[in-house]
Amino acid sequence: MPVAVLRGTGGALPPRRVTNDELAARLATSDAWIVERTGIRARHLAPPGMCTSDLAVAAAQAALVAAGTPAQAIDLVVVATSTPDRTFPATATAVQARLGITGGAAFDLQAVCSGFVYALAVADSLLRTAAYRRALVIGAELFSRILDWDDRATAVLFGDGAGAVVLEAMEPAEAQGRGILAARLRADGRYGDLLYVDGGPGTTGTVGRLRMQGREVFRHAVVNLADIVHETAILAGVSVADIDWLVPHQANRRIIEATARKLGLPMERVIVTVDEHANTSAASVPLALDQGIRDGRIRPGQLCLLEAMGGGFTWGAVLLRI
Repeated sequence: MPVAVLRGTGGALPPRRVTNDELAARLATSDAWIVERTGIRARHLAPPGMCTSDLAVAAAQAALVAAGTPAQAIDLVVVATSTPDRTFPATATAVQARLGITGGAAFDLQAVCSGFVYALAVADSLLRTAAYRRALVIGAELFSRILDWDDRATAVLFGDGAGAVVLEAMEPAEAQGRGILAARLRADGRYGDLLYVDGGPGTTGTVGRLRMQGREVFRHAVVNLADIVHETAILAGVSVADIDWLVPHQANRRIIEATARKLGLPMERVIVTVDEHANTSAASVPLALDQGIRDGRIRPGQLCLLEAMGGGFTWGAVLLRI
């Protein structure tokens, strides 16, 4: 059975970097309050007129260059997003068209902050069937468009961005141990009211705004993420101690640190970008992965565990050897 091997990564952020001090000028908060509780110091926010597909295309182009793969060689495009350009058609089809890809399949996947991990697992499954050869998997979000900017509890937490990877199906002998080794996806809809958007075309007919019960989300996140990491490691036949890098969803530094402690992993083996990116939902894991690879920390041959949890609740993990 073919193995899905990572060929390249890319990321894209809006040009405008917004600091905590800038937010404090309009909200009852401060840089010290935000940093202490979240670890966030800044985030990037999209200007008017920028679409989710704009960031998705930019991240995809960077990943294609890194992979040395022409866009026309891609036959599967999966975009994980909760903030699509339109209700339909899928943002993935807009990305496909703008990249000049005319064959294969393209679709969106919605699992909120777990979206990229879900999309990676789905693409891996499709590549293993040999129905597709090369996939472009993207996480892209404009969460600034669904925030209540008068709610300091949520407005300070999120940013905009996109991250992408190119996967290629290879025979095991050619892959030489590289590629996606295991993936686990979970969901429990009983907790949907703890993190949600209070609108939608099928209910209120409005876009709605993000609502969250932060303490409850935190409590579930640490337990669920630690459990899914252990499950994925067992599925791959490795121990958590064998993992070279944990690349977590960048929701909150406290969640990241608590999960690492529960797993027995030192923070020196955890990629953290929440300080500069804030929570970019489905874009956070691929952005962190791209940064870790580009700055030389994540090297070929190393084991990386990607994990995330989002509204729904949904959560999941993917283990791959770079």
